[in-house]
Amino acid sequence: MNDLRGEDLSRANLPDANFSDANLSGAQFSFATLSGANLSRANLSGADLSGADLSGANLVYADLEDANLSRANLTDANLGAVNLTGAQLIEADLTGTDLRGADLRDTELTATNLSDADLRGANLIDADLNARDLKGANLGKADLRGAILSGANLSGANLRQANLEDANLSGANLSGANLSGALLAGANLTGGDLSNANLTGANLFDANLTNNDLTNANLTGADLQLAILLGAILVDAELSHATLTAADLTGADLSYKNLIGAELSHATLTAANLTGANLDGGQLFRANLTYARLTTANLAGADLEGANLTGADLEGANLTGAICPSGAPATGNPPHC
Repeated sequence: MNDLRGEDLSRANLPDANFSDANLSGAQFSFATLSGANLSRANLSGADLSGADLSGANLVYADLEDANLSRANLTDANLGAVNLTGAQLIEADLTGTDLRGADLRDTELTATNLSDADLRGANLIDADLNARDLKGANLGKADLRGAILSGANLSGANLRQANLEDANLSGANLSGANLSGALLAGANLTGGDLSNANLTGANLFDANLTNNDLTNANLTGADLQLAILLGAILVDAELSHATLTAADLTGADLSYKNLIGAELSHATLTAANLTGANLDGGQLFRANLTYARLTTANLAGADLEGANLTGADLEGANLTGAICPSGAPATGNPPHC
């Protein structure tokens, strides 16, 4: 059974069959039952597996290039390190499927169910995952550069150290997702949901977070240089030691935020609400704070040299040891600029 190239096994009942190392290129398996089958290292390039039952099957290292797996049942199957380039997975069910290290470049994933799938280290460069269900999926260290994930459900997903540079995540649900150490430089996250997400140490350089919900998100040590946060919801978000150099935080509500040691040099904070914010030791060099509300804010030891404080409200702010816009230290009792 090693050479079955082009064979027609449509609707065949083959549960637990052993096709390991077999040459099945171009074979017809549409609507066949292959649950629990061993297809490891099999050559299934160009094969038709549409509607087939492959639940629990072993397809490790199989070659499925240009294969048709539309509407196939692959729940709990093992597709570790498989080649799926150019394959069709339209409306396929991959719930709980192991896809670690799989190559999914140019794979058609329309209406594919990938909830709880293990995609660690998978290659999904430029993949179209628009509005896909990836709830709870494991995408740790996956390569998703340039991927389209607009409107996708990634709630509770593991994206630790994943590469999402220039990805489109507009309107995506990432609530409770783990994005610690993830690369999101240039990503489009407009209108998305990152509430309760873990973004510690994430790289969000030049990312667009306009109107994103970051309620209770952990951004400790995150790199948000040049990021756009217009209209972003930052209620209870953790931003200590975050780098916000040249970030656009116009009108942002940062009241009572922990911004200890935050880097806000050249940031735009026009009309931002920083009431009661803790900016102890913060770097605000040449920041634009026109009409910002800084009442009762803690600016002890903060560097405000070159900052624009036109119309800013500093009533009750703590400026002990702070450097004023002129470059001189704050003086008086209480200290002021």
